[in-house]
Amino acid sequence: MNAPSTSQKTFLGTPRIPARYAGIVMPFLLSLLMTLVVSLISTLRALGPVEGFLGTWLGAWALSWVVAFPTLLVVLPIVRRLTAALVEPG
Repeated sequence: MNAPSTSQKTFLGTPRIPARYAGIVMPFLLSLLMTLVVSLISTLRALGPVEGFLGTWLGAWALSWVVAFPTLLVVLPIVRRLTAALVEPG
């Protein structure tokens, strides 16, 4: 009989997501972080530190993330293949 597996927790104390979802979790996190930074810089450059900046930035970020996440899901496999073609195997 196999002993029951003890599931590790994340830094938030929640159960870890099964490995089979890594192909969705990685682009999800990447798109969140990249759009957060890029939209902050773009909005700040376009408007400067004006009143209502936070709301405008968050709206720009939400729109950019809605585009970026599905784009990454489609493009990431292509980028992996291109990278494998350009880089020597480790």
